Amino acid sequence: MLKHVLISLLFLVAPQMALAADPVVENATAVKRGDSWSFSVTLSHPDTGWDHYADGWRVLDMEGNELGLRVLAHPHVNEQPFTRSLSGVQVPEGIGKVQIQARCSVDGWAQDTTVIDLP
Repeated sequence: MLKHVLISLLFLVAPQMALAADPVVENATAVKRGDSWSFSVTLSHPDTGWDHYADGWRVLDMEGNELGLRVLAHPHVNEQPFTRSLSGVQVPEGIGKVQIQARCSVDGWAQDTTVIDLP
């Protein structure tokens, strides 16, 4: 009986595991506006609805310190990839590169980051 329960669970969980994927930063740009920066980031993720979607991205310095966070308030099931912006990010003087890291509501922060040069 236990064997049948485990096999049934495997069939229920395996499709969800196959769908699990980190959000991907497809593109990112930065523009300096006065004394702060504005970032536009294009993400793709296999959003399934409120139960699993890309729910944010952040700007990090090269040491991993968070400089800015953009929370995504809803799924983008039918809008892939999608672009959202964040302005007012304070980047310390002398920094020439930053990282963009995306997050999803189920798996948390993606392991990979995308490095962009600041113009």
